[in-house]
Amino acid sequence: MEASRLRASPGPPPPVSSSSLGRLDPTTRLVHGVREPCLKFLSPRSIENLVFPGGTKLDYLVKRITYKSDDNDYDTYHSVANSTYLLQHAESTRFNLFTGFQTLPDREESFKANETVNVHCGFYSDNGGFKISDIDMKYMRSCKVAVSTCAFGGGDDLYQPIGMVNSSIGKVCYVAFWDEVTQSTQESEGKVVDGNGMIGRWRIIVVRNLPFVDQRLNGKIPKMLSHRLFPEARYSIWVDSKYQFRRDPIGVLEALLWRTNSTFAISEHGARSNIYDEGKAIVQKHKATPEEVEVQLTQYRKDGMPDDKRLHGLKALAEASVIVRELAPVTNHFMCGWFNEVVRFTSRDQLSFPYVLWRLNMPGINMFPVCTRRDLVNSLGHTRKVKPLTQTNSESSAT
Repeated sequence: MEASRLRASPGPPPPVSSSSLGRLDPTTRLVHGVREPCLKFLSPRSIENLVFPGGTKLDYLVKRITYKSDDNDYDTYHSVANSTYLLQHAESTRFNLFTGFQTLPDREESFKANETVNVHCGFYSDNGGFKISDIDMKYMRSCKVAVSTCAFGGGDDLYQPIGMVNSSIGKVCYVAFWDEVTQSTQESEGKVVDGNGMIGRWRIIVVRNLPFVDQRLNGKIPKMLSHRLFPEARYSIWVDSKYQFRRDPIGVLEALLWRTNSTFAISEHGARSNIYDEGKAIVQKHKATPEEVEVQLTQYRKDGMPDDKRLHGLKALAEASVIVRELAPVTNHFMCGWFNEVVRFTSRDQLSFPYVLWRLNMPGINMFPVCTRRDLVNSLGHTRKVKPLTQTNSESSAT
């Protein structure tokens, strides 16, 4: 069984506070009675002299990843015998020509870590939507380190990154993914993209033909599939649109990945540790219906998912508003699995992260404390309510 579409959260977004905008002061915490910085950051001069490492010292099983598409799956998904199944499957799930039509056996196979893996990971068909211009695609292919955010449906304002050292400016791409609704909303407020496609430090990528009615699910594409969007990049940093990123990206890579010999860094959850408690909280906060959450958790129980507060030595729940990672086959495999779970079930990625963590047992994860996340960003809150899509071409073409 798969979840139906999520209902919208009731009520307007909370008012935005600009009190933290532009702040660079470090976040601190008490350790044995002594106040220490939450993020032990190198000095600007040390960051200027950083050299990208040759790679992690960990030996990962997954060495190569390939992605399913309607070209290599043509016989499976275009046979006459399968056409009725496809229509029924597309109507009852959120799978479409962007995602491909992952079956439960496909799902089970995708969680097997082999030297070479072949998985669904978005961008399944040329007719699947999420269209980006050739000029913008060329720009994204030039990126080696990408800091990205997105605002679809006219949602949040764009906050300029701060805190970077001079040497990082030429090494890092700052990319904001918008749709045409957001572009129109921002232009009406005087925030116009210049002739180079820029607003300040941000390169604005306007995406057309979004593949999902649920805007939260559209937002998972740049959040989780940076390896598909930046195919030549080595590292990516995802920043939620409610935040202003306020630290040097190369310094962040050093602090959260290189120093700890990690390939993936994400914040621990600040309130809960158990996946089943998180499910209850999601329902109580009207982030998903009880039926949707129950479908997901029933499948996880069936698969043997424990209710442990720690998995493989890590806190089970993560808060995914900031994600720092090396774009390596092993982390790409993890993110593909995570993306497929939020398509199959609820859009609440906090609910599916522990499951993917449990299934793949990926080494090299740095789950940092909440106060470290707070040091990376200034939190401004969500600006305005997102406008939902009523229909998308890719969904209509799938049905």
